[in-house]
Parts: sequence; C-alpha cells; structure tokens
Amino acid sequence: MYTYNYPHPAVTADCLVFAHTDEGMKLLLIQRKNEPYKGKWAFPGGFMDIDETTIDAARRELKEETGLVVGELHRVGIFDAVDRDPRERIITVAYYTILDKPTEVSGLDDAAQAKWFSLTELPDLAFDHKEILQEAERVLGDG
Repeated sequence: MYTYNYPHPAVTADCLVFAHTDEGMKLLLIQRKNEPYKGKWAFPGGFMDIDETTIDAARRELKEETGLVVGELHRVGIFDAVDRDPRERIITVAYYTILDKPTEVSGLDDAAQAKWFSLTELPDLAFDHKEILQEAERVLGDG
C-alpha cells in the first residue's frame, strides 16, 4: 500500500429527505448521540467507506441512522469549508430526495432520535447544515 507524505481530508455524505404534507414540506433530521454537537439536530449522514461512492454512503447512513430506504437521490452540492467540522478536515457531498409523505423513522446507530420537522419550525442545526439546507432550497427552487 502506498502512503502519502501529506494529509488527506475525510469524506462524508449527508442526506436531506423532504416529504410533502398537507401543512407544507417537512425535513427529516436526526439528533446526534455523540460529539461533536451531541444533542444537536443534523441531516442523516456520515463517513464514506473506502470501497463506496458518496451516494452509496448517503444511502447507507440514512438507513443506519433512521431505518429509511429511499429511491432516487439528487446531488445538492459539495461542501468543503476548511472549518466545517471540528474533528478534522472533512468534505461532504450532500444529496436530497423528496417523498410523497413522511414515513415512520427511528433513531438508530449514532442517532439518538429521528424526527420530521416543518421547514418553518426547524431547530438549530449542527455543523454547516443550515448552509447546506439553504443550497438545497435554492436547487429545489431552480428545479
């Protein structure tokens, strides 16, 4: 195995799951069980395994943290601010999907709980997830 003499960033994938309701759009969030941002709300997501793509990582993390399996995912964007994660240098690729209605979810793995929130009543979000959500809303507005 070849080793490099310079540091490499870690890669994560996040999944924004929207669902239609009679009261408007809802967004699925997980409450973080661990630091950093323990107790804060975030998108389901996590570190990409070395043998998977970011979209595969997004699907896997969504299922591991909420029990939810979704169909098509669309890329929101790549988020690479140097200080976006206090643990280390992490680049994330964010994806979204839109469901016809919210489905039952559970907080699993490293998620204390999973819950649907109205887009008009969101809690404070961990990491740079507020900026990622703003980009997703821009992408959805353009589409």
